[in-house]
Amino acid sequence: MEHQPPHALRSYLIGFVLAVILSAVPFWLVYTHALPPQRTLLVIGIAAVLQVLVHLRFFLHINFTTTPRENILALVFTCLLLFIMVGGSFWIMFDLHSRMLI
Repeated sequence: MEHQPPHALRSYLIGFVLAVILSAVPFWLVYTHALPPQRTLLVIGIAAVLQVLVHLRFFLHINFTTTPRENILALVFTCLLLFIMVGGSFWIMFDLHSRMLI
């Protein structure tokens, strides 16, 4: 097993702490009803996008200053997956809304 430099461990710890915070805040908002539902959804969406950026930066080590071909392909693939997941979720929710006549 290869020994990693101390800055690599520091990077993982920073990413872990940010990921936990970005997961805990939306859960806390939903649990406590601290904000109105529309603002809670907005905070959840912002936290989700930030969570993706944290994972790309701290865990996948995609550096946004240099853009070799692999980094660009990873970013395009991530955007495609986000579009499919978010778009599909909205499609399902709106379809269910229209079928339930709510």
